[in-house]
Amino acid sequence: MTSFKLNNRFDIITCLFSAIGHVKTKARMRRAVRNMASHIQPGGLMILEPWITPANFRKGIVGFNSVDKPNLEIARINISKVRGPVSALEYHYLIVTPSKVQYIVDRESMGLWTHEEYLDAFRDVGLEVVFEREGLMGRGLYLGVKP
Repeated sequence: MTSFKLNNRFDIITCLFSAIGHVKTKARMRRAVRNMASHIQPGGLMILEPWITPANFRKGIVGFNSVDKPNLEIARINISKVRGPVSALEYHYLIVTPSKVQYIVDRESMGLWTHEEYLDAFRDVGLEVVFEREGLMGRGLYLGVKP
């Protein structure tokens, strides 16, 4: 997100499903917004679905999900932590089939930024930005138009 360079400009650029959180730092988030904006033609739109804000991220939450199907059992246990301005999510999977048992650990780190930090990133690259509060999954959507 921070360094792709395409030879075209587009009417719409999207960054959905909180993918922006994977850049981890505020500087890289700002660079990603700047880079995406550079690929929008005048009058074009950038749509960005944010990751959870620091105020809304709930550290210490423990979760459990399971699948119970014939010949397949899956248990997913997770915990959420905060390390500075980064959310740390740790998922443990136990997957059982008639032929084997697998144990997989998946760790995700995603940057936490405030609503104002997202707005500033859009405005600082010249986009006219509005925030649609509900969005696709309750996290909102930033809609930036290039004048």
